[in-house]
Amino acid sequence: MIMANSLPIGRVLPVLVIEDAGHAGALGDALVKGGLAAAEVTLRTAAGIDAIRALADRGDLVVGAGTVLTAEQAERSIAAGARFVVTPGFAPAVVRVCQDAGVPVFPGVATATEIQMAVDAGLGVVKFFPAQHLGGVAMIKALSAPFSGMRFIPTGGVTTALIPDYLAVPAVLAVGSTAVAPADVIAAERWDEITVRCEQAVTAAGGAA
Repeated sequence: MIMANSLPIGRVLPVLVIEDAGHAGALGDALVKGGLAAAEVTLRTAAGIDAIRALADRGDLVVGAGTVLTAEQAERSIAAGARFVVTPGFAPAVVRVCQDAGVPVFPGVATATEIQMAVDAGLGVVKFFPAQHLGGVAMIKALSAPFSGMRFIPTGGVTTALIPDYLAVPAVLAVGSTAVAPADVIAAERWDEITVRCEQAVTAAGGAA
């Protein structure tokens, strides 16, 4: 199991957009059955916080909050049971809330300047977003040269087919992907399909998701 700030998140982190918190139970079952041990629930929908709470209450998934834009959202997510927080960009106020609460935070970065900000904040793991649009594997290799101590979680356009390429980069800790459980598949309650997608992602990760 891959550790991030002493938190076991695995090598594949499904990024979930959940419209109905009532889907959380069956979705969690599908993820676990497919071999995944962690999930990022985004706050892109009104159901995000309730879905985090429902999944966190299971006890068999490490659940985090994604698309966290404000300190208030970070506080609500942590109160709901989020064990880590992910932001799309570098948000100093969110980072401070998480550090004060002792909750790992993975801020989004796209440039060397933002990575430098993460270093200054004492962070060792960042989300690289949107990964494919920013140059993908080649860009991470370039950025990891001057920031040799930083680990990356590339997210954004990372399909199952691309997982091996990203994980082959030593600086990549894990990959975040909506392809494991797309929003439309969740909404359609196609749980067996999500399990299969999880299994495929685990296989693509070398069986160590």
